[in-house]
Amino acid sequence: MSVRAAVIEAPGRFAVESFPDPDPGPGALVLRMHYSGICGTDKHTWRGESIQYAGTDHERDAAYPLICGHENVGVIEAVGPGDPPLDELGTPLAVGDRVVPAPNLTCGRCRFCLDGVSPYYLCTALHDYGNSLTCADPPHLFGGWSELMYLLPGTRLFRVPDGLPSRIAALTEVMAVTHGLDAAVGFGDTVLVLGVGPLGLMHLAKAEMLGAGRLIAVDVLPERLEHARAFGAGLVLAAAATSANERREAVRDATGGLGADVVADCSGRAETFPEALGLVRPGGTVIEAGAFVDLGPVPVNPNRDVCSPGVTILGIGGEVLPQYAPALRMLARHMERLPFERAITHHVELAAVGEALETAQTGAAMKMLVAPNGPVA
Repeated sequence: MSVRAAVIEAPGRFAVESFPDPDPGPGALVLRMHYSGICGTDKHTWRGESIQYAGTDHERDAAYPLICGHENVGVIEAVGPGDPPLDELGTPLAVGDRVVPAPNLTCGRCRFCLDGVSPYYLCTALHDYGNSLTCADPPHLFGGWSELMYLLPGTRLFRVPDGLPSRIAALTEVMAVTHGLDAAVGFGDTVLVLGVGPLGLMHLAKAEMLGAGRLIAVDVLPERLEHARAFGAGLVLAAAATSANERREAVRDATGGLGADVVADCSGRAETFPEALGLVRPGGTVIEAGAFVDLGPVPVNPNRDVCSPGVTILGIGGEVLPQYAPALRMLARHMERLPFERAITHHVELAAVGEALETAQTGAAMKMLVAPNGPVA
């Protein structure tokens, strides 16, 4: 039996290929995929903007050819010999259980793994499903854009709550990237999100859950601003129709002349970081949560933009493991109240992934989900 998967062979080059049906080794398992998101990082990989984790010990280029897909949900299909895998509570998992796997695999032995403080993605021997594990090497199926996905020993697994549809559970990784808000948002704060694609929408949702008093959204695409309104943004600013100075004045007018308490830059573009510094109030916090590949430097005056106004900057390099189980619970608890379905605009099968990667870069799309085995509940 063979397994079909969508492969990015090189920047801008896509094919559906077949691979051997994997037999999991000790500690490994095979997941039958329900959904896998097309992430902003995948769009960068498609365009060839593929230098990831720049400035860390594991700075690297994407490992083409790749089966991408690291925002995953599926059902356990097969388990390798040895002790059964465990969920986040230490409860054994079995064939037929629905899970969200962590997208990163750590060594557990380096300084960053052992210090109990650092984000796990700083591991010096980190591997990323869909990014650093090439499908040229057996057992090949190291990404979610495949009918089956091979999960290596040590991969953390999170049980999907009953009643949470798999398509919503596919947003778990995106929601887990919002952890910067936990440290920054106080009750009643004004939170501004720059760039309201799927990551930006999850920041709006999380800020609302944390008790933000006012939500502001900025984007170049009118369609995305409509989604932001549905998630509670009371002020939306069209970046394509306004200047940076006009946006800054509009935010100050809405905040008594101060600026936003918290600004989350989720645009995925380096050039929006200076604007984020200009939109935050003195003493506020800027969360840079969108710069996951190296798109080059931007001009910042450390004295004027950071030190004199006393601005805190939080750099977010990805999701963290302690956010996964809470993210799943919050998605399940609030899915009737918050319009998470609006964050998902497309479901595509494997043959349409190449076209979907192009559509994903337009205003016609928010989160696009790959359904390797067809749509499921």
